[in-house]
Amino acid sequence: MKKYVVFLMLALVGQVNAQLSAEKIDEVVARTLKTFDVPGIAVAIVKDGKVIHAKGYGVRSIITRQPVDENTLFGIASNSKAFTTAALAILVDEGKIKWDDPVKKYIPEFKMYNDYVTSEFTIRDLLTHRSGLGLGAGDLMIWPDGNNFTTADIIHNLQYLKPVSAFRAKYDYDNLLYIVAGEVLHRASGKTWQEFVEGRILKPLEMNHTAASFTRLKDTSNVIVPHVPTDGKLKVIARYKSTHLDPAGGIYTCVNDLSKWVIAQLQSGKYGPNLQNRLFSEQQHTEMWTPQTIENNPPNPPYNTHFKCYGLGWQLTDVKGTLQVGHTGGLDGIVTQVTMLPELNLGIIVLTNQQSGAAFTAITNTIKDSYLGIQSEDYVAKYSSQRKEKEDHADKISDEVWQTVAKNQKDKIAVDFKKYAGTYKDNWFGEVVLTEKKGKLYFESKRSPQLAGKVFFYKDNTFAVKWNNRSFLADAFLKFSDDRTNLKMNPISPLTDFSYDFQDLDFTLVKPMPN
Repeated sequence: MKKYVVFLMLALVGQVNAQLSAEKIDEVVARTLKTFDVPGIAVAIVKDGKVIHAKGYGVRSIITRQPVDENTLFGIASNSKAFTTAALAILVDEGKIKWDDPVKKYIPEFKMYNDYVTSEFTIRDLLTHRSGLGLGAGDLMIWPDGNNFTTADIIHNLQYLKPVSAFRAKYDYDNLLYIVAGEVLHRASGKTWQEFVEGRILKPLEMNHTAASFTRLKDTSNVIVPHVPTDGKLKVIARYKSTHLDPAGGIYTCVNDLSKWVIAQLQSGKYGPNLQNRLFSEQQHTEMWTPQTIENNPPNPPYNTHFKCYGLGWQLTDVKGTLQVGHTGGLDGIVTQVTMLPELNLGIIVLTNQQSGAAFTAITNTIKDSYLGIQSEDYVAKYSSQRKEKEDHADKISDEVWQTVAKNQKDKIAVDFKKYAGTYKDNWFGEVVLTEKKGKLYFESKRSPQLAGKVFFYKDNTFAVKWNNRSFLADAFLKFSDDRTNLKMNPISPLTDFSYDFQDLDFTLVKPMPN
């Protein structure tokens, strides 16, 4: 009996410490590339302080067909947020800031919608998605690319964003406050966010291919391009290059370099020969991995998850009784994921050049399950089915709108577009112009020129704008008040990315078009 128990225990230990073979990883990535129409993926696995797998798959661009390898650079988007919190942790260690210092101590002009919130808002609050603002509030100041908003504009305009919940009461993911956190770092250190992150994190870790933003890369000969499925066909799109996003999502790196960052994280900030150097203290490492804001916790089989929280730049949860620390990131045409299981000393990195989150999740979970000793599902098939169901539902909603628009045109319903033409202004987004030309109506944002397109009558005082750039996947409703002095917007498709926060806009007519 005792021999049987010992044998069973050894078998379980072997199961928990199992790993997928390189061939199995290659196989699941190959299926992922094909199933989700992703041109290129890079994968790395870190175990017990060593990189045991680092490989590129597919191509950087469907046009050039150049291969992805372990040094191919991807934008990691919101995985940059953990670099921002680590940089601030360094300043905490140096006594230059405290996590619970008021933001106004460093940025006197900082102002939220509510005066009490303004005075109480701390550096910690900037990092934990509990501001009271809605999901992605104000992100139209950073998306799409090509707008003329600056960091100073964003800080100024925060005061116009109306909260949707009480301060510190609810989790709603945001990007803008990480940009503010980058400015706190700048003012407290005397260096820009880019200079500090490159000098105090990237250089010590010898992340030699990496830069704090695309525009700072010294060598762009091995970089992916972003891809978006557009009108039923995968297309290369323009790369996001605005630098004011950098503290929230600017870093470009490769799996070889990012593995060094993950190893340092799993070593509580230690790095170098015999781990004799430190990026930040054990105390600050613990602070960053301590739950700060409770997130919604839907059932998560097969992981038996009990909690899901946000720390400082990291999402924290449990999988099969084991702590999981990770984050995802998304730019137009690029999505990425970093996952760590500290108790197993395991890190998994998946970088892609298409915006299918199902793709990186399928790969990460397949690898993760092998270490957790779980009988892994066919995640590629599972997530493909789920994605199709969601897309079919969203397509049905969008198609019904555009079918109504087409019927209106076929029936030649008369609409006096001149009555709706004019200049409309929102406090934080600025002015948009609706112009009537030869019986047709056009929308154009003055501060974000890519938000331009033709406007179609839908019903009553509601219209639909079809953006000229079809890769946005973000067509929107325009809803006018009866007297046409007020204009509100909403996304048409339920799958519109949350950063197109049209619902937060509230336009007032400031200049009617002359008849």
